[in-house]
Amino acid sequence: MESNPRVWITVLRHSHERLLGLVGPLAPEQISGPSYCRDWTIAQVLSHVGSGAEIAMMMLPSALGQPDAEPPGREAFQPVWDRWNAMTPDNQAAAGLMADAQYVSALDQLSDEDLASISYPFIGMTLDAVGLIRLRLGEHALHTWDVAVMFDPAAVVSPDAVDLLIDNVPQFLAPRLGKPSDPPFRARIRTTDPARDYLLTSAEAVTMDDWPGEDAIDADGPPVAEVTMPAEALLRLSYGRLDAAHTPATVVGKPEDLDKLRAIFPGF
Repeated sequence: MESNPRVWITVLRHSHERLLGLVGPLAPEQISGPSYCRDWTIAQVLSHVGSGAEIAMMMLPSALGQPDAEPPGREAFQPVWDRWNAMTPDNQAAAGLMADAQYVSALDQLSDEDLASISYPFIGMTLDAVGLIRLRLGEHALHTWDVAVMFDPAAVVSPDAVDLLIDNVPQFLAPRLGKPSDPPFRARIRTTDPARDYLLTSAEAVTMDDWPGEDAIDADGPPVAEVTMPAEALLRLSYGRLDAAHTPATVVGKPEDLDKLRAIFPGF
């Protein structure tokens, strides 16, 4: 995984610029119209992006180890969400893009020493600068797709974001977002652009590891399905965004196996 936080900040800025370019030409009725996110309008997606940027800014002093700065608790987040939820759709869109730009600019202005000092506790982990920005980029790139796909059914997640985020699927997303299967299910998932080769196992828990080779596969376990897809499609699958209508023809696998994968990753 890319270890230079400057690379991650650059790609996050590209994602912001893409979102700005998508939303800028929209009419008010389009901003108030549906996004790909279930039950969310485009304005509500932008509200989520904006409130997330505001909360990320609240986290930054603690992450940087500034004196007397403590990680904000969840009780600090609810007033932020309430304020954003109370905005009109047009204000959600405008303020969301502005807050998003301000957060990217704040990251841009950090020195190398600042970036090296970042340490933030998060659900049992300690995130460095790359880890912190990775969480934001994953959310941002997928929500940008949530907007783009409403106007282009063939839209994809930005390739530069896919290149950075694909290795986050087995390491972070699969074990946290994947739903156990009954009966157990296994699949070899090979990707292109970039190339990866994984073994996904869904039983009492979901794991995703590098393909170990045929000789290392437990013959007593369930059969191993074979699936090939672009890395972009695997990233969207892990976030619950690979429904049949938005599955490209380059995804190759038995329909029943793809349905099982969709059930393992229903989104959130």
